[in-house]
Amino acid sequence: MSHLALAVPAATPLIDATWLDYLLVVIYFGFVLGIGFLARRSVSDSIDFFLSGRSLPAWVTGLAFISANLGAVEIMGMSANGAEIGLPTVHYFWVGAIPAMLFLGVVMMPFYYGSKVRSVPEFMFRRFGTGAHLVNAISFAVAQLLIAGVNLYLLGSIVHALLGWPLWVALIVAAAIVLSYITLGGLSAAIYNEVLQFFVIVASLLPLTLIGLHRVGGYGGLKDKIAAFADSAPAAAKVAPAGQQLESWPGQALSGFSSGTLSVIGIVFGLGFVLSFGYWTTNFVEVQRAMASKSISAARKTPIIGAFPKMFVPFLVILPGMVSAVLVKEMVDLKGGGHPAGGASGEGVKYNDALLLLMRDILPNGLLGLAIAGLLAAFMAGMAANISAFNTVFSYDLWQRYIRKDHSDDYYLRIGRLATVAATIIAIFTATIASSFSNVMDYLQTLFGFFNAPLFATFILGMFWKRMTATAGWVGLSSGTISAVIVAFLSEDAFGSASLGVLPLSGQGASFVAASTAFVVDIVVSVLVTMVTEPKPASELKGLVYSETPKEDLVDPDEASQPWYQRTMPLAGIALVMVLILNFAF
Repeated sequence: MSHLALAVPAATPLIDATWLDYLLVVIYFGFVLGIGFLARRSVSDSIDFFLSGRSLPAWVTGLAFISANLGAVEIMGMSANGAEIGLPTVHYFWVGAIPAMLFLGVVMMPFYYGSKVRSVPEFMFRRFGTGAHLVNAISFAVAQLLIAGVNLYLLGSIVHALLGWPLWVALIVAAAIVLSYITLGGLSAAIYNEVLQFFVIVASLLPLTLIGLHRVGGYGGLKDKIAAFADSAPAAAKVAPAGQQLESWPGQALSGFSSGTLSVIGIVFGLGFVLSFGYWTTNFVEVQRAMASKSISAARKTPIIGAFPKMFVPFLVILPGMVSAVLVKEMVDLKGGGHPAGGASGEGVKYNDALLLLMRDILPNGLLGLAIAGLLAAFMAGMAANISAFNTVFSYDLWQRYIRKDHSDDYYLRIGRLATVAATIIAIFTATIASSFSNVMDYLQTLFGFFNAPLFATFILGMFWKRMTATAGWVGLSSGTISAVIVAFLSEDAFGSASLGVLPLSGQGASFVAASTAFVVDIVVSVLVTMVTEPKPASELKGLVYSETPKEDLVDPDEASQPWYQRTMPLAGIALVMVLILNFAF
């Protein structure tokens, strides 16, 4: 617990909030807990608790789908990246999210929803049996505990900055609030809170973006200031050239490659294909929101509806990070190679502080309270999503399948609530790991490379190749994960001091290569093992493999009668065109 400095006395608050700001935060928390109490009334069995009874409309699950992802990664991680490397950060959205979200809605959701599985690992069990299921369920559960720790660490750092409490006290208070509403209302409480949180986040970040741009003379003034800073920065600071910070392609500032061609390949294949498709199409945190919808049509439209707000989130998180890097004194010092004291952690300013320090400097009281509530909302949404997905996989896929079978529904509902409490306590400890990274985005991308990239390889091969065997499923998945861990340890700084530095890769370039290695190793090993093992009979693959599933099982027959703007394919087409336009424009 060294990073949390348990004995540290209350520090001077980073943000000078007034009673008005505190009042807005208290009112927001009142709404959050109220939703938890209301949602409790609808929880009568485990399906209600874990999957909202499969009863929610597409617009609710679509906004929850985005809000669940709008946690630490988006808000602090992306603003930190904006401050550090500038515009290439948009690739996490326009290359590294939207195409995969559309693929999930068009191709993969019919399999998940139509098979009536309760989780992604359960789908793996039906397709590949016990080995792959156990590897997937355990790795997913571990990943959620680690990522919940990231969200909790950042949530605690906001409370620390606001009140000046020691970070460990802030962590416990923040964890208790999230725990209370998920334990009360289950997934419904998490989802309805995520819809509320989406609007609170947008309302809080939009003024920050607009006022910040006004202070630097608009977008043109921001570009001029970034260019001037890049030209004058000392070489030791390793500040990316202005051209690399202000143009999204070829994105060397993001990938870490000196070659523009290699950078484009790394971003398109490593981020846009392996990491992105691995995250969005197999991550139960996201898929769970779509599974809670009321029909196969609503389930398919959930990620597609979410794609529209998703493509504009960069303007609310990356631009303020870029503004902070030229406007906030401590961030200018940090980017110039200095080590300014203070920051949310109290152990020196980091890029993760970009948004907080900008809020401190430019927002008036009232708007400051709204912005604080928005950040708290984001981190609670992210942590609640991790924990509600963890409790489902732990209860159904680990406890019910391997430890205690054939108990009553009430028994598994109690296990789910106990798992929620345990996960929250564990997240307090995994928050210590997150606190050691200057840019949490590096840490998160490393985790995604370990867990999601090989899972996607196994999924996509198993869904489109009926010959693939159960043995190949778990051997390929394990091999891919191990290869990603090895690459990360061999790179320069993916694990800080634990990294060996044999490979000349650092930061997010290392995670792209680790993820790509995991994908390729998984595919190769799976094919080789399949050739020497026995496949399942085709009769057992209906609803699990594309070629063995009747087309009518993959669509909602009622959708054809709906107007074009409510149908899956036209909506997906519009989203794809819009994101292509954004890529060319920036």
